[in-house]
Amino acid sequence: MSVLSKPYFHDEESAFRYLEGIVWSGEPVCPHCGSVDRITKVKANPAKRIRFGLYRCGNCKGQFTVKIGTVFEHMRIPLHKALQAVYLVTSSKKGISAHQLHRTLEVTYKSAWFLLHRIREAMRDGDLSPFGGNGGVVEVDETFIGKKKGVPTKRAYHHKMKVLALVDRTSGKARTMVIDNVKTETLMPLVLKHVDRETRVMTDEHAAYRDVGRWFAGHGFTSHTKGEYVNLQDRTVHSNTVEGYFSIFKRGMKGVYQHCGEHHLPRYLAEFEFRYNNREALGCNDQDRAGNALRGIVGKRLTYGGSAATN
Repeated sequence: MSVLSKPYFHDEESAFRYLEGIVWSGEPVCPHCGSVDRITKVKANPAKRIRFGLYRCGNCKGQFTVKIGTVFEHMRIPLHKALQAVYLVTSSKKGISAHQLHRTLEVTYKSAWFLLHRIREAMRDGDLSPFGGNGGVVEVDETFIGKKKGVPTKRAYHHKMKVLALVDRTSGKARTMVIDNVKTETLMPLVLKHVDRETRVMTDEHAAYRDVGRWFAGHGFTSHTKGEYVNLQDRTVHSNTVEGYFSIFKRGMKGVYQHCGEHHLPRYLAEFEFRYNNREALGCNDQDRAGNALRGIVGKRLTYGGSAATN
């Protein structure tokens, strides 16, 4: 037996029951009128094209399944295969490619690619509360990856996509975002927005962070160009945690996905951020992580055209 031997990974009716337990907590809610009473379940009958998990609302007379109003709405892949995909994506530290998923689930590459974007959308966290506070430490750093379309390749990083990351040492969580450049006028407003003022901020020697100490409880930095990665007088002064986060992100992007368009990068960031914020060190195992991803499917919708053309 293995984790993937569970009934909801192989049986469609069990898959719907499992997802209903996560999304509805056992009580169906009509997505059309919000009613929780006078709801009856329609018995599945493939011969009459009656779907699994179909309900009928006695108030608005509408029919629905648990997939309505989620990223799985109008999904043509069987739900039990989608649940397998969620588990595989959330339990793979550096991700799983669409080609690997299409071979494993025996679906088309196009379907696997779209399903992966649905799952990444479910992983997206809308929490914007400031990191740090109470004298805690938040590490801030930026990195460069890939290549911007239509931008000529030059020395340094000007043709690359740019990412800003913050890691809260107290909570152990990360937050990432795509940025246009690494200038002071771009970075400082983001740091001020996402970090509590009662926080010690740790960075490298990048000049854009020169005035961070004026706004926060403290500012420590190390000079990587001089080979300094930990301050020998105060060993709490370093940005090694956020560098470690970037190492996982880059190994996944280069080793598994290999290429990412600029308009898709925010969803890939959401994927790696989700797994980092729901990791074993924070008390979240593979099954917990998959369940948390499924709780994030509600209230989000993604069409194929939208996933292919916009971020």
